[in-house]
Amino acid sequence: MSFGRMLRQTLTVARRDFTATVMTPTFLLFLLSPLLMIGFGVVGSMSATSAAGSGEARQRIVVIASADKAKEIAEVDKQLREAFGRPTRWPALQIEGAGDDVAAQARALIDSSQFEATAVLYGPLDKPRILRRPSGWSDANYLAQLAEQALRAERLGGARALSTPEITVIGHGQATTSGRGQSAYFAALGIFFLTLMLSGQAVGAMAEERSNKVIEVLAAAIPLESVFFGKLLGAFGSALLFVCFWGTLLAQLPRFVPAGVADGLGNLSVAVGPIFPLLFVVYFTMAYMLQSAVFLGVGALASTQREIQMLSLPITIFQFAMLGFASYAGGHPDTWLARAAEIFPFSSPLAMAAHAANSPALWPHALALAWQILWVAITVTVAARLFRRGVLKSGSPKRSKRGDRRTIDTAVS
Repeated sequence: MSFGRMLRQTLTVARRDFTATVMTPTFLLFLLSPLLMIGFGVVGSMSATSAAGSGEARQRIVVIASADKAKEIAEVDKQLREAFGRPTRWPALQIEGAGDDVAAQARALIDSSQFEATAVLYGPLDKPRILRRPSGWSDANYLAQLAEQALRAERLGGARALSTPEITVIGHGQATTSGRGQSAYFAALGIFFLTLMLSGQAVGAMAEERSNKVIEVLAAAIPLESVFFGKLLGAFGSALLFVCFWGTLLAQLPRFVPAGVADGLGNLSVAVGPIFPLLFVVYFTMAYMLQSAVFLGVGALASTQREIQMLSLPITIFQFAMLGFASYAGGHPDTWLARAAEIFPFSSPLAMAAHAANSPALWPHALALAWQILWVAITVTVAARLFRRGVLKSGSPKRSKRGDRRTIDTAVS
């Protein structure tokens, strides 16, 4: 059979599967499914934040001091919180006046039911004493530093600032090592997440068509390899539509996020430059093809949904292992494990996407893509032959004389 005829048959099956998937109301729900995931994540985050915040709101760090020192200690506390960037990193400061027995007063504050004192400081500032709860280690250290700085301010005549710094923000002129490492990790994670979410739809489609005997009809009309490749391309078409839709939305995200978050995203950098988005899409394509080819084989061999679930779990665990392999390669680009991750076919797309963030060389990507395409062909061919032998109960097709068997080139509806 000529390559052109096999290509037409493959594209016919791909067009059939793509249309059957996209032209349905359920595809719209699939397209918007990340919104449900984001919504559940936001609700869960709000619930966890509310639960944690309700406890943190009652926490206090307490200083027992005389009235003449209270104002100075409060000013030093304000300066320390501003210097460390997050004023809410420690519980709120509460200053209590000193009683007759400050040691007993401190213990009573620790056991107070009106608020939760994580640490209490009392005594002279040059020899302070601090009581803390088991979980108040950092709060106790903060109070120790507060006493130190308050004593310095007292001896200097006040807590006023002695210098006025001039701070200028300088952007990086070139890609930084940390920015490349972060980009490498996010590239591998992005491909893994998209592949994990999208490639599983192939197994359900194959199992459904096997159960209603459609796959046997297609296999009788055209070579089984064309059926598998066509289904792979059809599933990828719907996945690519999903990626383009959400990629367009995410590209507008920097306009709406806070300035601090936008600056953090701006620190991400890649070594290959503007070609990186294209390489990301290409490596996502290869990862999707490889994983979907495996899932096609699973869907072809499994006869029930229970079998599909049992076979899909090891594949998913294997995908997580490939993510860990590629993430290590992204963080250690010049090691032999990184080279192994880039060569192993099922981790190669993720590892090479990370490689693109770490290295400006382009020629390794040409070799990697050729290697991955070869393994896509091998995986699909093996899956088709397993299906032929295990499900259709037939061996490899024998060569026949020209004209003995006609091949249907028309579209299969």
